[in-house]
Parts: sequence; structure tokens; C-alpha cells
Amino acid sequence: MLNSFKLSLQYILPKLWLTRLAGWGASKRAGWLTKLVIDLFVKYYKVDMTEAQKPDTASYRTFNDFFVRPLRDDVRPLNTDPNILVMPADGVISQLGRIEEDKILQAKGHNYSLEALLAGNYLMADKFRNGTFVTTYLSPRDYHRVHMPCNGILREMIYVPGDLFSVNHLTAQNVPNLFARNERVICLFDTEFGPMAQILVGATIVGSIETVWAGTHYPSARRHHQALDLARRRT
Repeated sequence: MLNSFKLSLQYILPKLWLTRLAGWGASKRAGWLTKLVIDLFVKYYKVDMTEAQKPDTASYRTFNDFFVRPLRDDVRPLNTDPNILVMPADGVISQLGRIEEDKILQAKGHNYSLEALLAGNYLMADKFRNGTFVTTYLSPRDYHRVHMPCNGILREMIYVPGDLFSVNHLTAQNVPNLFARNERVICLFDTEFGPMAQILVGATIVGSIETVWAGTHYPSARRHHQALDLARRRT
């Protein structure tokens, strides 16, 4: 019954406006109030602040600063073997396996389309048919930065506006085509392992997606995707 209620809210609530409101509040410097909100968040989600470069919650000017807090260099040692891919995100692997032609496993009994995930770009999708995929879930307590699992060259980036469903276990089990319908940023790389796509998926409350080469993309009411001009960005 509770899960049914939670799922109903996912469809009823104005997720875009809630996310914009949360983003506005999270970007404000509110002194003691900001610290109080961060402290309550740390306590509720059991965030391990000993791993952060700045463990004192008073050192964060905004909630956003806290949410994207960097970790200490020594807490996630990297395997330096060039033949190994490292985990790009500090989360939990929810699914991994082979892409069966155009189908990717979302949850038991639920698949979604590779081409739909890649904004209908069949030429891009052709690069990954019968390849492999990994889906990583970042919970609220996790480190919210994504890194490269190997060396690579960015070739294409597409911002895709969409829904802002939560991306937890409940929605993965019950919302069809979840990752192919949510807002996302698609980053296509050439690597020594072959072509690789990193796809950053937005969610309720956590809607903005930032990259070091294109800045921040905010939740949009637009329904068309936007390709980034990489040549212009390099000049």
C-alpha cells in the first residue's frame, strides 16, 4: 500500500517545479540555517563526513556545496592498471550485463531501448548494440561526482530534457523506460577500449547536471534535445 502511494506521488506531484524550488533553496547562503539543514541531512542519511575533504559542515556556504563535496584523495585509491576500467561513480551497481541488440535491463522483467536512451540517435546506438552496460545508483548519502573510468576523448554531448522521476529501486521496478524518459546528459567518448557513453540521469529534486566542459544544465520545460558544439567550446 505504501509503495503504491509513493508511486502515485511520482506521477501526481509537479516534479519540475519542486526540483527548481529545491535547486533555488540549495544554492542560497543562509548561514546557520544552511548548516542546520546539512546537519539534519547528514544525520538522516548517515553521511560519512570523515571521507570529505572538509568534514566540518559549517565550512559549506550552501547545500549545493555540501552535496557535491569532494572526497579526500586517500579514501578511494585507484587501480593504475591501464587494462582495467575503474568505477566512475561512488554508488551501487544496480544492473550490469550485455546489451541485447537494442534492449537494456532496467530491473527484473523490465527492459528499455538503447536507441531511446540515446535520444533516438540510431547511429550512436549502433556503436553499442550487443555491447555491455553498467547502471550505477547514487543514493542521497553518496559522493555526487562522476569521473572517467579510463582515458578518453569527448566526441559528442547531448542534453536531453525529460521527466524527473526518482531513480531508486522502487521506480526502477515500476516506472517503464525510466532512464530513457528522465532528463539526462549523454557524453560520447573514444577510448582505447572502444566507444563509451557516460549518461548522467537527473531525478526528482536533483535535476541540474554539471560537466567541467559545458557548465550546468538545469531542468527544462523544453521537449527537444540540444547538442553541444564541442569545437566552439575548445576555442
